[in-house]
Amino acid sequence: MTKQYKAVFFDLYGTLIDIRTDEDSPRAWNALYEALRDAGAEYASADGVKRAFDEGLAQVMEGHESDRCYEPNYVSVYQRMLSDRGVSADERMARDMGRVFRRASTNLIRLYPGVMAMLDRLHDAGMRTVLVSNAQSCFTRPELALLGLDKALDDVLISSEEGVCKPAAEFFERALQREGIAADQVVMVGNDATSDIGGAANAGIDGIYFNTEISPSDDALTCERAALSCRGADYDAMLEFVLGRR
Repeated sequence: MTKQYKAVFFDLYGTLIDIRTDEDSPRAWNALYEALRDAGAEYASADGVKRAFDEGLAQVMEGHESDRCYEPNYVSVYQRMLSDRGVSADERMARDMGRVFRRASTNLIRLYPGVMAMLDRLHDAGMRTVLVSNAQSCFTRPELALLGLDKALDDVLISSEEGVCKPAAEFFERALQREGIAADQVVMVGNDATSDIGGAANAGIDGIYFNTEISPSDDALTCERAALSCRGADYDAMLEFVLGRR
């Protein structure tokens, strides 16, 4: 019997958004250094800011080093960096630091062509669209708003807010619970064969694999665990597969 999907789960970066970032860029760390200084948190240099971030992240990760599906929240790291220099930082200020760094480390960010039309077609067919993303919310929430995806998606789950990331089945299961649907009523679309397709399969969810420019370099062009594999973000092929089952 052919499955009839009620929802589509989406990865974000490399699936809906084309992005290029360089977290090692001196420009990014200098921008964060200047933002911290302007907030009253004085560090000796941009290199000192990077060391402080790495140390803060190590503290947040303490006890979770062996858990590859634990997702830290960088907001707490930025709060530590501010408070260590005597600045009383609320979550909003810490998120601002994250946004400064992200903007300075991003060289390209745009929707793949056809994203909005594809989401409209799914909604017209009565299907739910849900983001299931390994990401930091202090970066991702503003980028969703910038590109209009915050209003185009029905729900958003971000790993840093959930404390767990793909490929853990638990992350997908949380999305299923929030939608009130069964695993065989959903298909996951993503560009990472292990995190997206393998993780979904571990939760009993079908997968559609997009091999895009920022897929992992060791991914094959065709994902054996996917119900459909595509070269690039091929929304036409994805829609034909999903809507053809309704």
